Amino acid sequence: MTKSILIDTSRCTACRGCQIACKEWNELPANKTYQVGWGSHQNPKDLNPNNYKLVRFSENLDNGVVRWNFFPDQCRHCEVPPCKEVGDVYLDEAIVKDEKTGAVIFTEKTAKFSADEAEQVREACPYDIPRRNDKTGLLSKCTMCNERIHAGMPPACVKSCPTGAMNFGDRADMLKLGEQRLAVLKKQWPGAMLADPEDVNVIFLLIDKPEHYHTKAVAQAGTGPMSKQQFLATLARPFRAMKS
Repeated sequence: MTKSILIDTSRCTACRGCQIACKEWNELPANKTYQVGWGSHQNPKDLNPNNYKLVRFSENLDNGVVRWNFFPDQCRHCEVPPCKEVGDVYLDEAIVKDEKTGAVIFTEKTAKFSADEAEQVREACPYDIPRRNDKTGLLSKCTMCNERIHAGMPPACVKSCPTGAMNFGDRADMLKLGEQRLAVLKKQWPGAMLADPEDVNVIFLLIDKPEHYHTKAVAQAGTGPMSKQQFLATLARPFRAMKS
């Protein structure tokens, strides 16, 4: 059965254990980071080829009280991944989806995309996740630790979380847990919501407005029930048919 990660932001303390665990497991090199000049404790400033996961910090004024919202940003492993739909237009199997786990994987073939093609793949993502290594040409992002899942282990980020903010299991179980937590949190936070739960396999539980976490926290098209990623994937299919 497809696996999912449930991220309960009400329990996230921005310890960044998940961010570091991701780098360690994937053996990603360090980035030169800084805080001077842009006024945030968030580090690094954005996702990059050496950071598949980033805990975003967002400060908001709520009835005269400053609130920090923490958002462990990463690939959502969409049910219908538009990055794959667009990538397949240019090169089959550069981006693949493991139907057993639900993980969307960028392979070494992504280095064969031109810079323009890679940018189109990135733009297709409603969460602005893929990043390109300018030296190697490789596109990269979270793999959901797919090799760990196949070995019977949870993703490294989930394993490292000390507060229970990150949960992992069968998709149906994570959706059930999300609904249970949502019912509890709505008592204090009436606007609490699950972010795009029907469309993604990394599901965020938000207790504040999505824009108070990150501009790409949710990806609703705003023109009907179809999500943005489904809409984009639908657009790509005719081009795939022409190619074949």
